[in-house]
Amino acid sequence: MPHDDHDTIDGDVYVSPRHLARATAVGDPGFDPLRDLGWDLHHDDLGNAYLTAPDGKVRLGYLPEGDDDGLWRINAYKDAFGPPAWGVCFNDSAPTEFVTAFTTALAEAYRQGPAHYLVRPLDGSADHNPFLAVTPLINHGWQLDRPDSSTFAITAPDGLATLEYTTGDLDPAIELDTRDARWHLWAGTSSARPFWYATASTDTPAALLRAVTEAVADPVPLPRWRDDSYSYVKGHAQLSPILPPSPPSPTPLDVRRAAASRRPAALPAASVPRWSTTSRAALPGPRR
Repeated sequence: MPHDDHDTIDGDVYVSPRHLARATAVGDPGFDPLRDLGWDLHHDDLGNAYLTAPDGKVRLGYLPEGDDDGLWRINAYKDAFGPPAWGVCFNDSAPTEFVTAFTTALAEAYRQGPAHYLVRPLDGSADHNPFLAVTPLINHGWQLDRPDSSTFAITAPDGLATLEYTTGDLDPAIELDTRDARWHLWAGTSSARPFWYATASTDTPAALLRAVTEAVADPVPLPRWRDDSYSYVKGHAQLSPILPPSPPSPTPLDVRRAAASRRPAALPAASVPRWSTTSRAALPGPRR
């Protein structure tokens, strides 16, 4: 269970496994890694938001008013005025943390230059092998499958999340605009009606894909608000309450102060009774 300060956790329950969480109401964390690089942010008249790299070769669209449920669309270009080299899409229910994992990795790749954010996956390469995107899932107990001759799949232990890899030649334009992409990650019991989904085209760098699968495979649950039932898969996700942290153990100084506060206070000097020649007790009694 996470050990974050309760005051910083945005939720009152933890959702596990995390692939049964859904999007949060605020998408800012997905923008932040790229905005921190100073990318240009602008909006259209419909309320869609766009982030563009200074050289115009990477673009992110946040499209709540788009033509379909593809909320996040990220494309990279070899030529700012040419077709995309690769494209990734997260739909409007995909957990925001998975989008943020991708944009965080993309920000780092962009800082390192085109050789990192435009590098194609390459079989047999130590750094760019597409299998690198699968290993985090395998390491956490996901099972390989071959549902048909053109598809490799790897499924979560609970059977409620799957990563599919399609073999053979694919139309680049179709990959960018539909769910018929090289990589298809989804949660649910049917890819036709998923709880959420994400896609990535053939030439998406393996390191960026791996950032997402690492986030998906992470066993640490995700915080959500119980009343925001849209933000997790109700009836399937396990919810556990987020408890406030235990008070810190007292230090030796705390112990001394507590002891001092319990010690009876000394009477002030002015209130201590004193014998004097004028007190009743000092006068001589009657003689017998």
